[in-house]
Amino acid sequence: MDLAFGAVCAALMAVCSWISIPAAVPFTLQTFAVFCTLGLLGGKRGTAAILVYLLLGALGVPVFAGFSGGIGILFGTTGGYLLGFILMGLVYWVGERLSRDSRGVRIVSMLLGLLLCYAFGTAWFILVYTRQSGAIALGTALAWCVVPFLLPDLVKLALALLLSDRLRRALHL
Repeated sequence: MDLAFGAVCAALMAVCSWISIPAAVPFTLQTFAVFCTLGLLGGKRGTAAILVYLLLGALGVPVFAGFSGGIGILFGTTGGYLLGFILMGLVYWVGERLSRDSRGVRIVSMLLGLLLCYAFGTAWFILVYTRQSGAIALGTALAWCVVPFLLPDLVKLALALLLSDRLRRALHL
């Protein structure tokens, strides 16, 4: 059963990445799917599903934004945000270990994971962008890659928590 739920969540991440508005870092529903995955499966199984999703993409399956795939995407400017999903899962897992089923800890863990994903992804973006196009200021990178996503990601987090709570009860997870 775990394998089936993990596969469904990896597929959900792929479908949500295809719903995309192009930008320096595309607007997608990926973070919504990551939050749902963690809320449904928990930190350990959720992180495993995230790894499956990223491995599929690395192998060339077009699961990333814009129906793209391949290891080059992970080494490109947005790769740090994708790899940051693993950090989100690990932070959530640690939060779970600290306090079982505490809604407050789950919310804080998701928020901290998101902030860590932003930090890692932005640092990665700056390194890759600088190598490809020249130096970029931290403020510019944040304006392109973080600020426009803050409010949408908070809304996605809230909706994912509501949905995952209801689905966990309905599916007896």
